[in-house]
Amino acid sequence: MNNLIKRTLISDAGLEAIILRVPIGLILAAHGSQKLFAWFGGNGLEGTGQWMASVGLNPGFVMALLAGSAEFFGGIALVLGLLTRPAAVISAVTMLVALFWVHWGNGFFLSSHGIEYALALLSATLALTVIGGGRYSLDRYLIDTRETNYE
Repeated sequence: MNNLIKRTLISDAGLEAIILRVPIGLILAAHGSQKLFAWFGGNGLEGTGQWMASVGLNPGFVMALLAGSAEFFGGIALVLGLLTRPAAVISAVTMLVALFWVHWGNGFFLSSHGIEYALALLSATLALTVIGGGRYSLDRYLIDTRETNYE
């Protein structure tokens, strides 16, 4: 179990991880805050829940809570590099649902609410799942760095 935790947290990535983590995390956190708190012009849990139910994601309120939490808290975790791989996986699953359930029938481009944006976020979160948080992340401090190649 200890080995699994270390493999999840250890990452030899350098600047590429933080360059990807921070903007993707901010984007996800902002979208999640729209769903959870009605910030930045969002509809909050009630409005997002009603919309999710209208597109067949039931129960709508629970789905809004799950999606909003995955985006908001996952996004913050990505910015900090805290449990990067688990946060990226959860975010990727959320983007996969958005891509196929919400955007698939609308074509490719963002202008028609197509898959373009969800696909970009899915790709970025999958990349973060593979590369991890890197040297400049809080993940590094959750393990005993004497046993890694960071030094």
